[in-house]
Amino acid sequence: MTNMETLSEAGAQTSVIFTMFLIFFGAAILATLALYARQAILVSYIALGVLLGPMVLDWIDNAHLVEQISDIGIMFLLFLLGMNLPPQKLKQLLRETTLTTLISAILLMSVGFIVAFSFGFSWFESLVIGVAMTFSSTIIGLKLLPTTVLHHLRTGEVMISILLLQDVLAIGVLTMLQMSHAATGGGIALLPMLLPLLWLPGLFILAYSIERLILKRLIQRFDQFQEYMFLLAIGWCLAMAQLAHTVGLSHEIGAFIAGVALAHHPVSMFLVERLKPLRDFFLIMFFFTIGAGFTLANIGPVIIPALILAGIALSLKPWLFSWLLRYSGEESERAKEVGMRLGQMSEFSLLIAMLAMELTVIGSHASDLIQLATVITLMISPYLIMTRYPSPMAISDKLRRD
Repeated sequence: MTNMETLSEAGAQTSVIFTMFLIFFGAAILATLALYARQAILVSYIALGVLLGPMVLDWIDNAHLVEQISDIGIMFLLFLLGMNLPPQKLKQLLRETTLTTLISAILLMSVGFIVAFSFGFSWFESLVIGVAMTFSSTIIGLKLLPTTVLHHLRTGEVMISILLLQDVLAIGVLTMLQMSHAATGGGIALLPMLLPLLWLPGLFILAYSIERLILKRLIQRFDQFQEYMFLLAIGWCLAMAQLAHTVGLSHEIGAFIAGVALAHHPVSMFLVERLKPLRDFFLIMFFFTIGAGFTLANIGPVIIPALILAGIALSLKPWLFSWLLRYSGEESERAKEVGMRLGQMSEFSLLIAMLAMELTVIGSHASDLIQLATVITLMISPYLIMTRYPSPMAISDKLRRD
């Protein structure tokens, strides 16, 4: 290896270390200020991303690396959620919330379509914007739910089932976008586009089989070695995530399936506690990435419709989910709380906006509109939740609960 190559590698390593320094040192400072001001810590992570990202200081030169690392936090979060949902319980929850999820998606998509179309966007761009309105943030919804509620109470179960169904719908939307792009090229192969969704039940069966034939025996044989159990859990999570990605699904779906396969085993509770610090490390980077990815070159043409869409998401979504859940038989207070916790746009909205623009099925203004509206809701919704309901990151001592 030449001296130049050595210096180049050293420079890259320094850049990564400097990036980590900026993120976590900056997060510590802003989080401290937020606590003194009795504001939401979560919002400080997003604000730090905006500050250090291309919109302001532009100090982050490893944005893609940071984004990839932050995605690991989402995988671990869904892996931990899966370990609290045995298959029979998951099946029952999905059956109970499917109608609520589908009706809310149709109504929100229609409202988003009307707003976008009234501002001069094409019918297809308006449709994509409407679709982006339908999803709620898995990360916001679950990160701000106390652990006892998330894992053991009905509120957490209802939220998980709705968010999981929304994630499946999001995968379908991403597939349809790719189909639309292929169709503009003069042809389309339907089966290859639908194949990822056909793999979903197969992955559940495969994961359950591996758990029964291999993992169960390894756990019984070596469960006294905590370090080994920790490594086995991480390896299993990442293996299923990579397998899901290979067949065309998301890493997050694979991680969730890996967790569900372990849910009935007593060791799952131990693994949930052991993996929490690792999950939180990566999730800080996820929220930072939301702010750092805010790269709108010109927000002037879209700021008014973005504010309207964000306002609709923050006001209509809580009411709509609350009404639908009450109609399905949930208690009024629980329905109201779940609605508020789902009252924002999603990280999937950002992904849809970026993918649709890359595939040239929507223009840059439509993508900018989705991104701006999503970021606004991701910054305001956590504050509304943490000032009204129990949360591990609540501003009030009375509401802070894990």
